[in-house]
Amino acid sequence: MEQATGLRARERVVVHADSTAARWISALAVLSLSCWVLLLHKDLAWSTTILSTVVLIARGIFLGRPVTAGHATAAMVVCIAGIAAVFLAFDMPGDVLLVTSAVLLMRPAPAHPNPADLPRVFALVNETAGDPLAPFAMQASKCYHFSGDGTAAIAYRTRLGFAVVSGDPIGDEARYAALVADFAAMCHTRGWRIAVLGCSERRLNLWANPAVLGRKLTPVPIGRDVIIDVAAFDMVGRKYRNLRQAVQRTTNFGITTEVVDEQSLPDDLLAELTDVILESPSGSRTERGFSMALDGTLEGRYPGVTLIIARDKAGRVQGFHRYATAGGGTEVTLDVPWRRRGAPNGVDERLSVDMIEKAREQGAQRLSLAFAAFPEIFTDKHRTLPRSLVFTAVHLGDPLIALESLYRYLRKFHALGDQRYVMATLTQVVPLLIVLLSLEFAPRRRRLTRASVLRAS
Repeated sequence: MEQATGLRARERVVVHADSTAARWISALAVLSLSCWVLLLHKDLAWSTTILSTVVLIARGIFLGRPVTAGHATAAMVVCIAGIAAVFLAFDMPGDVLLVTSAVLLMRPAPAHPNPADLPRVFALVNETAGDPLAPFAMQASKCYHFSGDGTAAIAYRTRLGFAVVSGDPIGDEARYAALVADFAAMCHTRGWRIAVLGCSERRLNLWANPAVLGRKLTPVPIGRDVIIDVAAFDMVGRKYRNLRQAVQRTTNFGITTEVVDEQSLPDDLLAELTDVILESPSGSRTERGFSMALDGTLEGRYPGVTLIIARDKAGRVQGFHRYATAGGGTEVTLDVPWRRRGAPNGVDERLSVDMIEKAREQGAQRLSLAFAAFPEIFTDKHRTLPRSLVFTAVHLGDPLIALESLYRYLRKFHALGDQRYVMATLTQVVPLLIVLLSLEFAPRRRRLTRASVLRAS
């Protein structure tokens, strides 16, 4: 409790500009002062330091960033240290410290996840139909902005002054428009710029009004959902030949499958599945993903998560898939597939096909296998030079991000769905790319180890 109180005290806003006019006037006044200092001072290095400091402060004021007690305290300490260094003739360190003090003063205010929100968020996920990304709103690293009555929410994270929204809002669809407007107003008071990662086609209009958002967000297509119509799916016909062959190989190998609840895993099964993760070709020590992934595999943290497990004829686990649900079970979404190193070919296809059948039995309407990023790059037979360059980059980077391998797997199901988009202001492409790529691909330490499983059991 004391720690939380201290955190709130540090984040109490002590200076805030409430209007665009106030920000412009403040920024111009500070810049005018810096020009005056620059003209009167003959020391170029000192003048450059003062100018850089003031420009950074002016930029923060213009963006509407509030100054919290923590910002002010840190900036004051560093500024005093910088002045002392200059006074003692340590000019270069002093200049750096003074500029750093401006950065600290106007740095973006952070947002902190609240684990206590999970039950509320899961209840909203369970009410959200037709959105395969809805379950990923539960990821522990995300923050939430709820509607006034708590019936809808936006999941997001902040980084480098951006509030990056994860997918579409969840909960009561009738509240989405008001929720987005309220979220934009909140971001305005924090000095955050808005971006949306994984916006669906049917929700583009929510983020299309510059009058509400304060700036225009441009939609940039990034790929397509892969959605199986559970009731209509079968593997009949020539186009499913590769899928049938993959499934048949696992049958010949003696593979069997079972579906279990992640929150009810017995200790011996938990230990087996932990070994599969730790022996998998990649991702055993870290986890990645933001808008299209959960975290905490096998930790039993999230409700509505099931696993489908593949065993060979000797009873050894060869792989498993993790699925999350939304819309009261009508939506089933693949989170992460896991395979033991050296597992038989076709295990992933077998797990997917058997999970589709299980979902049908349980009354699900749709099953989302994954997200196909830029599928047109792989299907285009007459690529332009830019597309050829992108295809070459994706092909060379396949060992790291596996986009091409994922597409080869997904195309066997012939289920490409609607587009997903990034919604962003294109005047900030470079910092935005850094933010989005770091959110999706920066590794996070996986807490699951053999030792932790043994301790828990």
